[in-house]
Amino acid sequence: MKFRVERDVLADAAAWVARSLPARPPVPVLGGVLIEAATGSDGDRLTVSGFDYETSARVELDATIGDPGRVLVSGRLLADITRALPSKPVDLVVDGARATINCGNSRFSLPTMPVEDYPQLPTMPQLAGTVAADELGQAVAQVAVAAGRDDTLPMLTGIRLEIEGSRLTLAATDRFRLAVRELDWTPEDTELSSAVLIPARTLAEVAKTLAGAGSVEISLSAGDGMLGVTGGGRRATTRLLDAEFPRFRQLIPAEHTSAAVIEVAALVEAIKRVALVTDRVAQVRMEFGEDGLRLAAGGDDVGSAEEELPCELDGAPLTIAFNPGYLLDSLGALHTDRAQLTFTTPNRPALVRPVPAPPADDAAEDQPEPVPGYLHLLMPVRLPG
Repeated sequence: MKFRVERDVLADAAAWVARSLPARPPVPVLGGVLIEAATGSDGDRLTVSGFDYETSARVELDATIGDPGRVLVSGRLLADITRALPSKPVDLVVDGARATINCGNSRFSLPTMPVEDYPQLPTMPQLAGTVAADELGQAVAQVAVAAGRDDTLPMLTGIRLEIEGSRLTLAATDRFRLAVRELDWTPEDTELSSAVLIPARTLAEVAKTLAGAGSVEISLSAGDGMLGVTGGGRRATTRLLDAEFPRFRQLIPAEHTSAAVIEVAALVEAIKRVALVTDRVAQVRMEFGEDGLRLAAGGDDVGSAEEELPCELDGAPLTIAFNPGYLLDSLGALHTDRAQLTFTTPNRPALVRPVPAPPADDAAEDQPEPVPGYLHLLMPVRLPG
């Protein structure tokens, strides 16, 4: 086996595939990357793949194939080596049980693993529809921030994907917050109705990588428990989570008693400053009144901080407290200059939504309507007393 490929192309492919591999594979071959070089009537084709029975990643590359063949090498070592190589063409030659990488004046020799022991890559499920890659990437990032990290609660580590005709709904929660995003797509079957739970980390990584692919194909086989995503010469599959996602819609308040609109950048910086003195309960208090917003944190033991910001309040004044990290995550996911925060009582969930920029003519405006399609629910921290 022998081929030549551009260094940046190979390094990018190896890094992406290696990220899908387990840190501690149960058997060595599952930590490997399969490289296949083939020639045919449609030209030379090089593929880099990884599979651990749960997730798979596959990239097709342009390369010059000298001798076709297949080789299995350590995925993480290949990613580290190709990332460190000079920006010159890379030649890879397999001779017996060794794979030699030459690039400029650099030369590496890697042991190979038995290809015959490597599992067969899964086939893609049936195509369900297509969606704009950049919109999918943004939507997944907006909801993944609220997904749980505790693997002992698998139902909270996933992103729920609901398909109803031409509408996709993504949702994630860790019990303390909930993020929901709706977007349009083009289904293969306009009558399709389905709901699946996808590992959040896997979907976030894939969606981020494919964000520049133009459009993305989503394939789904709920019966076999698999989701596939294809775009830009890359494809990935993942096993679905076999768990029951919470009934999240009943958690979203249908009405509110107070609503505040505030500049996101100013609020983010203020939260970061006052959070420096948060005590063990890790809370930032927000006092909304007619004169604006007052942020406060800390106490006598650890020091205290206060900061005031202008805001537009519609409704009754109130004081409410949040975990500063969760609050910053919600604001960072909005992608707008202003946010609307709506409340009922200090002990009930609050909603954070994006709102559009103010009119350019500086005309007076009523409190703006939030941008539809995204909301972030936050559970408040109980105030002392």
